[in-house]
Amino acid sequence: MKKIDFLLLFVLALIPCSAYAAPEEDSQAEIAKKLQNPIAKMISIPFQFNYDAELGQSHNGSRLTLNIQPVIPFSFNQDWDIVSRTILPVMSQSNLTPTSGTQAGLGDTTQSFFFAPVNSGRLLWGAGPVFLIPTATNRLLGTGKWGIGPTFCVLDQNGPTTYGLLANHLWSVAGESGRADVSATFLQPFYSYLFKKTYTTITLMTESTYDWLGRQWTIPLEASVSQMLKVGKMPVSFTLGGKYWLDGPSTAPKWTAKFAVTLILLK
Repeated sequence: MKKIDFLLLFVLALIPCSAYAAPEEDSQAEIAKKLQNPIAKMISIPFQFNYDAELGQSHNGSRLTLNIQPVIPFSFNQDWDIVSRTILPVMSQSNLTPTSGTQAGLGDTTQSFFFAPVNSGRLLWGAGPVFLIPTATNRLLGTGKWGIGPTFCVLDQNGPTTYGLLANHLWSVAGESGRADVSATFLQPFYSYLFKKTYTTITLMTESTYDWLGRQWTIPLEASVSQMLKVGKMPVSFTLGGKYWLDGPSTAPKWTAKFAVTLILLK
């Protein structure tokens, strides 16, 4: 079975097993607020498009990435839930080096599981393992390594505001012997404000990574606007944003454009 077939079957198999979904009686404002929580007890499937411009050795390259990012919660017992977060990238890139040409296919998959208390009070949190799965279909689209490490998320939702931190660290533990090892810390501090009357959310965050082996930060600053709408009976969120790269290797992009569509599955 091909890698993409296996992964799609895995994601589709998870959805009907979940005990959670957004209640039908939830208002659009409440659903929009839950979407700002990375470990919310609600099934959501974001399709996030990122266009990276002016990247590579001579900054003549470009990359288009579709991140398929299902968030699926499960009931573990009466005190704990498990939230599955998957990031499966589908990529197309060109001219990263003068001789690299064009590559298209899957990138590496990141799979996280958060154990979250059912009743944690105002401060919401979850922690668990994260896995790096070498699903890339071309060596220039992935690391060639299996990885594992810890992940956690902590946040506060006070009225229209949400702020918090999502983080993980990955160490490579197996994979192609000729490929570079992985030891990287990911930090995603985020802040969002929801306008409840219009179901519009503005968000500021970074998706920073520190490469401990290369001793290099990658820090893109991102701003975005999301709008919640009803398509038939299904709530759908549309997001438009951009990234400015504050720091990174010499091959990092100059700028990034982002567009996302998030489906919310109701009971």
